Amino acid sequence: MYDFEYLKPKALAEAASILAGDGDAKALAGGMTFIPVLKQRLNKPSKVVDLAALGLSGIKVSGETVEIGAMTTHATVAASADVKRAIPALAKLAGNIGDEAVRHRGTIGGSLANNDPSACYPAAVLAMGATIVTNKRRIEADNYFQGMFATALEQGEVITSVVFPVPAKAAYMKFANPASRYAMVGVFVAKGPKGTRVAVTGAGQNGVFRHKAMEEALAKNWSADAVAGVKTPADGLNSDIHASAEYRAHLVGVMAKRAVAAAG
Repeated sequence: MYDFEYLKPKALAEAASILAGDGDAKALAGGMTFIPVLKQRLNKPSKVVDLAALGLSGIKVSGETVEIGAMTTHATVAASADVKRAIPALAKLAGNIGDEAVRHRGTIGGSLANNDPSACYPAAVLAMGATIVTNKRRIEADNYFQGMFATALEQGEVITSVVFPVPAKAAYMKFANPASRYAMVGVFVAKGPKGTRVAVTGAGQNGVFRHKAMEEALAKNWSADAVAGVKTPADGLNSDIHASAEYRAHLVGVMAKRAVAAAG
């Protein structure tokens, strides 16, 4: 690792001020991506700002929304009786992220801030039309994701929570890499206050994206058969040692059908 200054502020304003005043400072949430990056010397921060003491964890459920604090771990979301009751698809998604060690350290805020193109949470956020709340503003999901590892967050802006509208139906299915458990292709389908939406992760070269053709098909007929006839173009999809773009295009259809069937 490179040398850096480690800071653990106890107030959100202090953390945001440090990050805003130094373009080379980096925030640390769960560290599931950031720590390996440091070990491989792929990033050279001047300061590492640990967000663990800011009190940003917790889950609040109302009749229409589920709000999850940014520092809430995947394991906590997966085990929450409130989340299981309100949005069971979200609890199931969280329970299948990485392995047990990752789920007890990784956080929803860290995942969304990093916006890995194969991460699971971005699909849930985009499909359900969630709102990302920061120390400065509220950002709608459609405006938040800006491409691979890119978001609408500005320097000094810290995610504080994520607000999910409770859907009438929702499910997530992924074809996971057997080693990392990242999604080679993951599809989240939802029918709720924000309409009928389908989000795909793991497949796109620019990260998570909405599948408009499937959304239109499901809006007319919510069934696995409705998406069975929708073809996903291979253009713009990832192609690597794990799967070609054409295979990922095929998997999008398979995972979408399974997700719709699971949603009921």
